[in-house]
Amino acid sequence: MGIDGEEALLQRKQSTYLSLDETFEIRKETYRGQQYSQIYFARLHLMRTLLYSLVPNWKPSLPVCTVLELEGGKECIIVGTLYKHMKLKPSILDEYSKERSATPLVKPHNFMHPDDHLVLEDESGRVKLSGTMLLPSAYVTGLVVALHGKETGAGDFLVLEILEAGLAPQIELPLKSREDKYVVLVSGLSIGSSTSNPLQFQLLVDHITGHLGDEKQQDIAAQIVHVVIAGNSVEIPHGLLNNLASKDQSSHSDPIQELDILLTQIAAGVPLDIMPGVNDPANFSLPQQALNRCLFPGSAAYNTFRSCTNPHCFELDNIRFLGTSGQNIDDLQKYSEAKDQLEFMERTLKWRHLAPTAPNTLGCYPFTDRDPFMIESCPHVYFAGNMDKYDTHLLKGSEGQLVRLVSIPKFSKTGIAVVVNLRNLECHTLSFGTQFSS
Repeated sequence: MGIDGEEALLQRKQSTYLSLDETFEIRKETYRGQQYSQIYFARLHLMRTLLYSLVPNWKPSLPVCTVLELEGGKECIIVGTLYKHMKLKPSILDEYSKERSATPLVKPHNFMHPDDHLVLEDESGRVKLSGTMLLPSAYVTGLVVALHGKETGAGDFLVLEILEAGLAPQIELPLKSREDKYVVLVSGLSIGSSTSNPLQFQLLVDHITGHLGDEKQQDIAAQIVHVVIAGNSVEIPHGLLNNLASKDQSSHSDPIQELDILLTQIAAGVPLDIMPGVNDPANFSLPQQALNRCLFPGSAAYNTFRSCTNPHCFELDNIRFLGTSGQNIDDLQKYSEAKDQLEFMERTLKWRHLAPTAPNTLGCYPFTDRDPFMIESCPHVYFAGNMDKYDTHLLKGSEGQLVRLVSIPKFSKTGIAVVVNLRNLECHTLSFGTQFSS
């Protein structure tokens, strides 16, 4: 481990960090039994204002109507929230239905059906959408869009064209640095689960801290300026949660203690952000609040350790990162279709909304006057944790936006961490296999 590793640590590069998580923090909010209609109203109000500003360049000669003002055969533009009628969408009432045995068995990973159809809704009413331009398979409940079309004799709205918000404006990329600086993205450590291999994560920690590999690898390790752990760091067996006898309390904290020991090794040398995920000891609904620092007595002693929200937004050397622990993409996968997980990520950016299915099928806090999941500034790096496999793509916007999309795989299953170079937003992976042949 010795001197070479320590020298790599001493000469480690630095970067300026700015947290932008304030919008996801629930501090002054008070729950007074409010319903979810208010978050939908806030979303519609903000997105409609934005879409109205885009309409003159899109269809300058057409009038903008509300649903109530539609006239048969007259072409116009309507703006509202989409609702998708889904035959197979799970319902709590079905659980208690006497006829539930007659309900077709559904694969748990997707609830799509050929009979699904879309409805557009505003404050004045709702109208069923028809035509081939708007495929129900590509859209979800909760999206706000502008539609060009006309009312048919059957009372439907025949969609001729659709206008989405598109990529948000982006802060300019800083002038290209001449030096490499790396950010390590990892998710799904799942410490405490049957698939987790402690040696695998220890190898990653040793690589980050410069205690692994030859001189060249240690030089690269010294260029790592930040580490982000994107959710599902621990897994507490469900059997233990049902039995809270005092003698079992230690087995609840064992995975967290093991995680803290490993995180302390990283935080001793590199700034570290940890986000909560669906399996972590945090609130279930989005935005998930930061994991309590008292869970990490070792790591929390370092000012390099930051417990963050999910979603998480921050800037490093004026390069903006935005990401989630994967719940928003998992939910889109259940209620819509795309060729891969990157396409779902791309859609959320073009819709300017991180989690359009919240609160319909994805749990979220009932905000009253804002929707924190709206994307007001396009990130330079957009990541989603706990995905099935590693994938990346450079997305180019119509106004010169450049976004590096990163799908971060579950580390406990793949042994893969992702590395992003701040100099040019290029990506590569670190792969740690621990299966040795005899």
